[in-house]
Order: sequence, then C-alpha cells, then structure tokens
Amino acid sequence: MRLPSLSRLTLRWRLMLIGLAGAAVALLVGSIVLSAVLGIAGRRALDETASNAAKDIALIVTSDTAPDPLPASGAQSVQVVDSQGRVVAGSANADRLTSLLRPAELDRARDGQRLQVSGRRVGASGPLRVVAVPVTRPGERRDASTVIVAVQAGDVLHAEKVLRTTLLVVAPLILLVMGLVAWWVIGRALRPVERLRAGAETISGDAGAERLPVPAQVDEIQALAVTLNGMLDRLTHARERQRGLVADAAHELRSPLASIQTQLEVEQRVSGSNALTDDLLVDVRRLAALIEDLLLLARSDENAWVARRPEPVDVPTLLADIARSYAGARVAVTVTDSADTLTARVVPEELRRILTNLVDNAVRHASTAVTLTAAADGGEALIVVGDDGTGIRPEDRVRAFERFTRLDDARDRDAGGSGLGLAIVQELVHRARGSVVLTDHPAVDGATPGLRVEVRVPR
Repeated sequence: MRLPSLSRLTLRWRLMLIGLAGAAVALLVGSIVLSAVLGIAGRRALDETASNAAKDIALIVTSDTAPDPLPASGAQSVQVVDSQGRVVAGSANADRLTSLLRPAELDRARDGQRLQVSGRRVGASGPLRVVAVPVTRPGERRDASTVIVAVQAGDVLHAEKVLRTTLLVVAPLILLVMGLVAWWVIGRALRPVERLRAGAETISGDAGAERLPVPAQVDEIQALAVTLNGMLDRLTHARERQRGLVADAAHELRSPLASIQTQLEVEQRVSGSNALTDDLLVDVRRLAALIEDLLLLARSDENAWVARRPEPVDVPTLLADIARSYAGARVAVTVTDSADTLTARVVPEELRRILTNLVDNAVRHASTAVTLTAAADGGEALIVVGDDGTGIRPEDRVRAFERFTRLDDARDRDAGGSGLGLAIVQELVHRARGSVVLTDHPAVDGATPGLRVEVRVPR
C-alpha cells in the first residue's frame, strides 16, 4: 500500500508527524545511550569489586599468611595459579585442578584486560566477569603467581535485558501518548488559524466591513490577523474609491448626454432626418444606456439599492408584454410553449430588466427568431430566452457574465451592446435568489445551435 505524500496531509497532521518523528528519534537515541551507559556502569562495578578482592588476596598471598581455602565474598570464585597456569590455591567454591582461564585468556588478564567467560566453567548458570592480579613475592618474578577472581555477571546482564525490553514496550506507549497530546495541543494552537480561514471564506468582496477575527492571545497569529485586516482596509478603501469614481462619472455624464440627445431629437424634427444626426443619436442613446448600466452596477457593488419586497408576478403576461414591445425588432420575438398560469415571487422591475437585457442580446445575435418560454420546475419558475444565432462556446459561457467581456467576432459584431447586459442579469438574478445558465439552443433544420438562457427564480 502506497502511503500519501506529506504534502497532501493537513498542516495539523504534518506538524504531528514531524513532532512524533523527532520524538521517536530522540527516544531511540536516548534508549540506546541509557542502555549502553547502564551496561557499562554495571560491568565496571563488577570489575571494580573483583579487582579490589583480587588485590586483597594478592596481599595475603604475598605475606605467606593465606588460609586454605582462600576467603571469598558471596558468589566470588578465587584461584591462585603459578606461571604454568596450575592452580596452587583456591576458595571453597573454586576448582582446585583446572584454572578458570585458559593460557591465552590468562595472558590477557595479566595485561589488565577484564574478561567475560561462561559460568559453566564453575558450574554457574550465568556468565562471569574475571579479573587477574599478578602476585609478587620476594625472590620471585612478577608473573610467577596470579590471583584470579570471578564474579557472577548474570544479574547485571539480566537487568540490561529487562531495561531494553521495557524501553521497547514503553517507547511506543510514550509515542502514543505524545501523539494524542500533540494532536490536542496543535489543534488548540491552530484553532485561531481555522477561525481566520473561516472568516476569510465569508469575505465575498461586497461592500461593507470585511474583517477577520483577531485572537485575544498576543502572538504571531494575532499579528497576522491584524496585518490581514489592515490589508482588507486598504483594499476596501481602494474599491470604494474606484466605485465612487465610476458612480460619480456616470452620474455627471447623465445630464450632458440627456441634453445632447434632446438637441439631436429637436434637430431631427426641425431640419428633418439626415445620416449624421441619425448616427449621432444612435451613439448618444447607446452611451446613455451604458451610463445607466454603470450606475446600476455601481449601486449594486455599494449595496445601495433600496430593498424592495418581492411581489407575485404573472410570468406569461410579462413575457407577452415584452414580446409586444419588440414587434418592430429586426427578428421576430415570440412566446412559445409557455405555461398558461405561472407566478414568480420577484421584484417586478428587476425581472423585467432581466428579460429585457436577455431579449436585447438575443435580438442582436439571432438569425431569424427569438423565442420566450416559461414553465414550472418544482419550486422555481423556469424562463428561457432562446435565439438561433451563432451561440457561445461552452468554455466561454462563464466568462460571458463578466463585465465588458468580448467573445468571438461572430457575437461581438453587434449594434449597441455595452458588454454589461449579462453582468446585470446575473446580479439581478442573484438578488432574486435565483440562477442563470447558458446552454445550447436546439438547432432547426440542421443549422448551428444558437444560445439558450435559462433563468430560474422562486415561484
């Protein structure tokens, strides 16, 4: 089974695993060091005891007052051997015939090495620690005789084994407890971070105070929250200045545009229609519509719309009214397959603006016809505006709702579009707690599918 990479885990898991890995390494190293130190200390204590006993026996042997058998403390085994390795004296529990150490071992022991041999040589079950001390008598060589003292090392080795076993059992339990504690501690430490994340998730970019919760505890997370709130303040001020500029500019342009439009209309009536006046009037009306759209979106961004309560709206009647208003359009606008009775609960002016924007777009891009349809869909009213134009590619349908969006040339070649129609539609539909999506309109006679706009609002 392949384990997930560390980068795919949450921060809480990563911190806990890193902490447990460090604790495991520390426990392992500490256990090895502790076991080694205690083992060395135990063996050194045995060697020290045996060495002291050997020196005492050597003094007794040197003074020629050694009793037979030689004195031994507890489970110690004492032998005195000559230069040939023959036993010349021993304690009561020592072998009087065979030396405890073999010749090579005896040479090493005489050189000061501490040896560990099997206890079976003296009939013991555990190993022995052996120390040898040369005896120097007057008229003899230094290595003529040697005192050998052996002590039982089984208890020390058993203690080392018990310690290692205990560490092997206790270490995982310690890691488990540390993991639980680390999970709890890290969770409490990251709780302010989670609150910051939840607070950031609620920030939508709409007007109004947007703040992240600031923890009460003075630490780095509080400093981060204060810094992020300062950044949000700066962004809010910049957004407000930008929206205020758009709203002020649009508002200031309304009066001169209205004056220009009035003068052009008067000129048409007095002097008659001409190409220059007609073109200027079209452009002025387009600018006036653009200004109104900008003002509407600016008020939406600033949440400055006057809240109006939704009212029951007869959808079929509204569709028929809109279709009649487009009687002189370049393509036919008809109501087809619409429900006889269907009531939506919306603000009437906002729903009319939604449908008017959609029909305007459809009329500009349709080849021969625009159709309006309404039907009940559960608890919602489904209103469909379809045209047989060139449609919009699926990858561009989300982007089409952005402000001033321009798509392919086939749909950009319009006469009067401001690039804000669908953005306003989406804003108004969201205010009505509905949804709007773009899909393919069914093709007719093998033609290229057009665009189908589905608007859903509460019934």
